[in-house]
Amino acid sequence: MSKVFIDTNILIYSIDGSYPKKREKCRALLKSLSGDPLGVISTQVMQEFFAVATKKLGLDPLVVKDLLSGFARFEIVLITQDMVFEAIDISIIKRLSFWDALIVAAAVSANCSVVWTEDLNPGETIRGVRIVNPI
Repeated sequence: MSKVFIDTNILIYSIDGSYPKKREKCRALLKSLSGDPLGVISTQVMQEFFAVATKKLGLDPLVVKDLLSGFARFEIVLITQDMVFEAIDISIIKRLSFWDALIVAAAVSANCSVVWTEDLNPGETIRGVRIVNPI
């Protein structure tokens, strides 16, 4: 199996009790990456996760911080200036939001073959990365 970039929505669904079927599916997906350095997230994903988990789900910030520390088992991409510029290009060419394009740019930089997300067009390939909605 090659490297998989995990978008924020997959991580959020793994803790959100409002969608029990999605929660179980996302937990199984994340567990499938255990033991192998195949999962990749970015600092953007970490920031979005904190914001959504505390604001929308109402979780205590320290609980969310602990959850984030558990994601340290994944490779973490630090967003760079070059990735920001790449995301701008992708957003223009593919007509994506800047934030979605930044997910793709981070996945490309980490040599991922797949992005797991609910936010983009499943089956599409952008800059060599295939978009998959696994839930």
